[in-house]
Amino acid sequence: MGGDLKIKAGESTSIKASSREEAGKLVNVKLTIAYEGTEFSGYQRQGKGERTVQGELEKAIQRLTGTAPKLIAAGRTDAGVHAKGQVVNFTTGSPIPISRWPTALNSCLPPDLIVWQAEEVPLSFHARFGAKTKTYQYIVSRRQWPDPFLRRFSYHYPRPLRVEPIRAASAFLVGEHDFKGFSAAGSSVATTVRRLDRVEVTEEGEEICFTLTGNGFLYKMVRNIVGTLLLIGEGKADPGLVRTILTKGDRQAAGPTAPPHGLTLMAVEY
Repeated sequence: MGGDLKIKAGESTSIKASSREEAGKLVNVKLTIAYEGTEFSGYQRQGKGERTVQGELEKAIQRLTGTAPKLIAAGRTDAGVHAKGQVVNFTTGSPIPISRWPTALNSCLPPDLIVWQAEEVPLSFHARFGAKTKTYQYIVSRRQWPDPFLRRFSYHYPRPLRVEPIRAASAFLVGEHDFKGFSAAGSSVATTVRRLDRVEVTEEGEEICFTLTGNGFLYKMVRNIVGTLLLIGEGKADPGLVRTILTKGDRQAAGPTAPPHGLTLMAVEY
């Protein structure tokens, strides 16, 4: 399979086992993918036939190789959340050259899910456990009327917001803290301690962009942080509220959870 991999309409994309597979040689494939989360019920495959990113990607890989893959993702985004730099990996004995995986997969995937890049990585590589940092971005639009071109990717919040108090509150978030007060109920993680390396608040016209980079994020943590910062920006709470939430771990003291469609997983670093 050294030449171009071309897939015609209606043609089976299942590929027979090659000498690599017969010899038992597995390759660990790392994919960088992007998706618009609007029509997905989140990243993770679910049990009632919901449309998920994992489900669509697994179907495409199985169609190409004839074998159901075991996908590992850097993180599980919720329904409606987008990604520009999600990372997944899987092992395969397929003869498809690494450079041809994006072309092959994109010919099988729906238009709201794309593979940017494929790389061969060591068999020890694990997309979730190997991740050092993740970067999320949340966009809030302060326009009087919602912009139809931003409606799927930003939270329309047509209220006066002061950025300086938001930035002052954001400074308390940087560093290693117990983020229990910003986590959603039902999380089963062993510890709620996480480290945020960057919490940046920028203005781009009528939009406010929140960028957070850290070594890990709890369930709905970014959206709970943004909801709290918006209250502070409106003047309904003091910037010191963030420090109080971190100290006491009281979710009830924090703001409401911002909706999912303003959130995008931008990048995962290894």
